[in-house]
Amino acid sequence: MTRIATTLPDVLVGPLLRRLSPSRLVLWLVATRPLTMQLVLNSGQDAQQTYALDNAHQCVAIGRHAYIHAIDLRLPVALPTDTRIAYDLQVKSQEGQWRPLPEWAPWLCHDGYDSPGFVLASRHHRLMHGSCRKPHHESADGLVRADSWLAERQETPSEWPAWLLMTGDQVYVDDVAGPMLRAVHALIARLGLVDEWLEGATVEDSQALYNAPESYYHREALLPDVTSNAALRERFFGGVKKPVFTSANAQNHLMTLAEMLAMYCLVWSPTPWQVIAYEAPALGEKEAEAYREEQAIIEAFVEGLPQCARLMAHVPSLMIFDDHDVTDDWNLTADWERCAYGHPFSKRIIGNALVAYLLCQGWGNAPDKLNPLLHQAITLFDDVGPLKPDHQDAFIEQLLRFQGWEFQVPGTPTLIVLDTRTRRWRSERSPNRPSGLMDWEALMEMQQALLGTQSAVIVSPAPMFGVKLIEGIQKLFTLAGKPLVVDAENWMAHRGAANVLLHIWRHSKTPGNYVILSGDVHYSFAYDIVVRRQKRAPQLWQITSSGVKNTFPKQLLNTFDRLNRWLYAPLSPLNWFTKRRKLSIYPRDPDQASAGERLWNASGIGLVSLDEQGKPTDIRQLDASGGEAVFPPPAIPTDT
Repeated sequence: MTRIATTLPDVLVGPLLRRLSPSRLVLWLVATRPLTMQLVLNSGQDAQQTYALDNAHQCVAIGRHAYIHAIDLRLPVALPTDTRIAYDLQVKSQEGQWRPLPEWAPWLCHDGYDSPGFVLASRHHRLMHGSCRKPHHESADGLVRADSWLAERQETPSEWPAWLLMTGDQVYVDDVAGPMLRAVHALIARLGLVDEWLEGATVEDSQALYNAPESYYHREALLPDVTSNAALRERFFGGVKKPVFTSANAQNHLMTLAEMLAMYCLVWSPTPWQVIAYEAPALGEKEAEAYREEQAIIEAFVEGLPQCARLMAHVPSLMIFDDHDVTDDWNLTADWERCAYGHPFSKRIIGNALVAYLLCQGWGNAPDKLNPLLHQAITLFDDVGPLKPDHQDAFIEQLLRFQGWEFQVPGTPTLIVLDTRTRRWRSERSPNRPSGLMDWEALMEMQQALLGTQSAVIVSPAPMFGVKLIEGIQKLFTLAGKPLVVDAENWMAHRGAANVLLHIWRHSKTPGNYVILSGDVHYSFAYDIVVRRQKRAPQLWQITSSGVKNTFPKQLLNTFDRLNRWLYAPLSPLNWFTKRRKLSIYPRDPDQASAGERLWNASGIGLVSLDEQGKPTDIRQLDASGGEAVFPPPAIPTDT
């Protein structure tokens, strides 16, 4: 049995390396008290450099014993690129002694190294990417596989990826295993995470929610039993009814801000698990059996967390939300928005998830843009006791209106990370039809960023070019008025957004090489895309890696893959009924797949290498099981 720490450690989570550059280092961690810190850097070339962080970090008090530290250090002298830079984040103890990182987090150091390190790549030559990391999915963790891969290359920093791109669903706040929810509540109690009042539920506040019998596997029962709540129950807790892309544990949907903050801590670090103890709650026979099955998977997940933490302490990460970071089918249709935002309880749930995203993911992507929001979040937590409902709701309202989650990272090639969730193009034909993933204004902003660029990597959580058969099935469900049943979210589902996107790629001033990195779908694939009969057309590559710890139902995907090859073969007339008929799409067959298979169905992490022109020279999937699949280039006719 794991020994539970009787005293809280100084640092609970991190450090996570976020947006790094030669002249600026952005890091993130969670501590149990406000810390005095200093950062020691050693590039092996110059003398060791030590920087006090007193004026280079902001502290957000999220509980009595929980403080987010957002570190943003501007350097007086630029650091070297393409070399391993060792670092030591030292913490001053309450007795006034400096404690080095290897002392308080030894698992963050690779074998043979006495400190962690990072590499500042001179260009974006190699990228790790992946999405959809569900702790209770029955597979190994792709982040553990990524760390093992990096461990083998400690002596060759030129091979390290420039970034770890986390392309959506870093956490599943809407699909939570019973043991994970129990751990969340134990951590809330141990750290004294912030309480809040609740409106529109049958419980008055967060503590009443945690202690309610319905809190495990029956959270839909916490809504008052009135007719107006029927649609809301369907939206938030009906995941088990879906035949595809299921949310089997939607009845454990996280609700409070404390629950969501605790979830981030528990999926990124082994330390929070060492300070809590929990037992199964009182459950019915069916739920008790589910709890026991989930417990074994969660225990295996926790065993891999030291390696996950080590990866994120070595490779700078950029993150963007998808729906499960907030709630399943987030903003899928205008009707969904009307229902979800029209009820105070569901609006609070969505808002809490956005607050947690800002604090734990968003800020580290673009500190300059998001610092004003971070400052307001700090004031939200200023008061002792539960959050003031009017202050909390006002801040949530501001986040819901905010347009600026997308961001860019200059370099070769430029990284353009899209927000495909909060700036939707609502259907003008019916409020029940899927909204476009980006509205006209957002698409024009993307086009302006692309014009004149010789190369770019575009992160779109959902693939811009997906599997035609699956998109066709989603369209049929949409026509039947049931888009929520199959997560009918793809770029081609909305006529206006699809047409604008395709016009962007056919624009005469959009020449260059563009790699689109995506996740979302729970399988992996790669396409080479050619614009037909157009001179100086851009070259496109759609590369999808999903999931880090999630997969598609195996037999169902095999069937879809086979039917897609038959029905949408190059000469098939069905291609003329798709919006992509002016494009030629050439799938890459993974070398480890059976003959003809194009969709790779295994948990893992994607790895793409780019030449100086931004063209992929190597595309592969590192499987969580230890193997890997390479996607070699297809044969493309020279007359295209």
